[in-house]
Amino acid sequence: MSSEVTTGHGGQGPGEGFAPGGGADPLPVPATSLTGARPAPAPAPTAVGVLEAPALAVRDVAVGFGAKQVLTDVDLAIAPHSVTALIGPTGCGKSTLLRSFNRMNDKVRGYWRTGGIELDGVEVAGPDMDLLDLRRRVGMVFQRPNPFPMSIRDNVVAGVRAHRMAPRGELSAVAEHYLKEVGLWAAVADRLGDSPFRLSGGQQQLLCLARALAVQPDVLLLDEPTSSLDPVTTEMVESLLRRLAPGLTMVIVTHNLAQAQRVAATTAFLYNGRLVESGETRQIFEAPSEPETVSYVSGRIG
Repeated sequence: MSSEVTTGHGGQGPGEGFAPGGGADPLPVPATSLTGARPAPAPAPTAVGVLEAPALAVRDVAVGFGAKQVLTDVDLAIAPHSVTALIGPTGCGKSTLLRSFNRMNDKVRGYWRTGGIELDGVEVAGPDMDLLDLRRRVGMVFQRPNPFPMSIRDNVVAGVRAHRMAPRGELSAVAEHYLKEVGLWAAVADRLGDSPFRLSGGQQQLLCLARALAVQPDVLLLDEPTSSLDPVTTEMVESLLRRLAPGLTMVIVTHNLAQAQRVAATTAFLYNGRLVESGETRQIFEAPSEPETVSYVSGRIG
């Protein structure tokens, strides 16, 4: 199967199908177990061995919307079971690249892509990749919380129910498990039937994280997930990402360079639609190879 594809307007997009952390109107997929425990917390972000196959492979990718080209010649390997940060100035293409990983751009007018994006070796827009399965396996948490108009409990298990991942009698236990995992259980345990819109903005974002994790994705995409949160909730989210990293591949877009250094094992710097440099986070910030990277991490551009 060729690794190069061209995609355009006409696929399912953000408003169709079910994407953990967003979307609606799902179709079921085969049941899987929800009983597995998450790995123990990691002490600090560390780079993944170079011999390990990437979870996501980006090969010679260009992306645009109509006549406007946003990304050019991007080659990037996303290491499994760790956090990769995408950094760069506003408008450099970070979020566009992130949304290409689970085809959230598909319904944006004029969208096109060339080159290959592979999940575990399979092209995400190829005939062998089911879109609904892709959206379950590659979840997403957005910049602003987007709870569904249903109860707190039903928000957490929306994807689990839609994909028939657990019997009805186990859904309450599933909700409790993931609310505890994100640190929200104590605040909502006695009001699971309430509207999520009564929660604070930070609590709503934690709820969206719980919902995304409940379908047990292989990859979690996070588009500036803490940009609108207070420092305490931001610290909670970052702690959660570090704790999940040994068992989950995550890609985070962030403008907060200190955050990238705190949570990411590897970092990729984009500038003017091109991938300038990628590598171990410490190397990118302390000994970058490219002059543009030096200027960005030192605060001279951006």
